[in-house]
Amino acid sequence: MPIYRIAIGTPGEASHPDTLKAGLSEFISTLIFVFAGEGSGMAYSKLTYGAPNTPEGLVAAALSHAFALFVAVSISANVSGGHVNPAVTFASFVGGNISFLSAVVYWIGQLAGSVVACLLLRYATGGMETAAFGLSADVSVGNALVLEIVMTFGLVYTVYATAVDPKKGNIGIIAPIAIGLIVGANILVGGAFDGASMNPAVCFGPAVVSGTWNHHWVYWIGPFLGATIAALIYDNIFLGDSDQLPVTDY
Repeated sequence: MPIYRIAIGTPGEASHPDTLKAGLSEFISTLIFVFAGEGSGMAYSKLTYGAPNTPEGLVAAALSHAFALFVAVSISANVSGGHVNPAVTFASFVGGNISFLSAVVYWIGQLAGSVVACLLLRYATGGMETAAFGLSADVSVGNALVLEIVMTFGLVYTVYATAVDPKKGNIGIIAPIAIGLIVGANILVGGAFDGASMNPAVCFGPAVVSGTWNHHWVYWIGPFLGATIAALIYDNIFLGDSDQLPVTDY
């Protein structure tokens, strides 16, 4: 990827009505995604009277996140590109598809959407805790970091292959489905070890509302590294300058 394609942007661009609309779209779609994903875990905890994680609970979490992300990406694709994830937005910046200042607007929308979703969940459930992401007892920080890097790499590579690449053809129609499915599949892999975030916004809201920040940095560094690797590989090996399209062009 030529370095000249990376742009900081201008204040006018960041405050442009289209950029602000995109930020609002990211806020709404992330709110919907986190409300459904986090809420499903809270519902399972209530139904099982706070029982420890079970295989059934893991499958339920994978399905709820896959379905919710499919919807969240679909409803915001035409406005913001349906990132619903700060790591996907960072990959878009690294790929030269969005300026840094525009990415900041996206990040604000995504993080705010997650916090509001968790606040609404706590109120609607009568004060139930929005559980923050954390590592299992036998999982080290290094283990979790590798998991987040690899899982987010798979997610962002899927985004590039099905949504960004102009050669995608008819496969672009199922991009939201593919993106939801890879997240659901990854939760089945990493959910029992570190919660399988792949998305800093997903763990930011619960951390803010619960006040629990243990190993929180893992859920930022891992996804951002995985997203960067995926963007650089797809950009430099499978895309040429003539192929470049903004991530918002689904």
